[in-house]
Amino acid sequence: MTAITTYTVVKSLHIMAVIGAYGLPMAYPLLLPFLRRRHPRAMPGAHDVQHHLNRVLTGPGTVLILGFGIYLASKQHLWHEFFVQFGLGAILAIGAIGGWVVQASKRMAELSAADVAATPEGSDPAWGVAYEALYRRYARVELLLALVVLATVFVMTTKP
Repeated sequence: MTAITTYTVVKSLHIMAVIGAYGLPMAYPLLLPFLRRRHPRAMPGAHDVQHHLNRVLTGPGTVLILGFGIYLASKQHLWHEFFVQFGLGAILAIGAIGGWVVQASKRMAELSAADVAATPEGSDPAWGVAYEALYRRYARVELLLALVVLATVFVMTTKP
């Protein structure tokens, strides 16, 4: 039987932080197109929720992931390992891109709310050029981030 150590507890917290911070955002490439098609008037609320979760969950979760990862790599003297360097690069890229994502989600909430407000009740919103361009860029960035997270989980697990 394996003993529970501080290291194994921190490792589990590291994994939980990844799931908590990036689990829902990884679903956005599936969720948002569905909402736009089936419930377009819900987009302002969906983007507002995204913005809120980015600020209170994804951002702080990213900090926790980095902190737990630093502890794990330092405790086992793993800084020279490729999987640690890959993970560090990924978290830094996610953090850098994340600032844009937070602002984009806030702006999409504002733009989509204005588009919905300008549309007669009972009809689907006509998305403005600014919202449409930002939404498309945001969708590509979220897909990229999901791929980075999945690649990192693969590399951290297989340790090539």
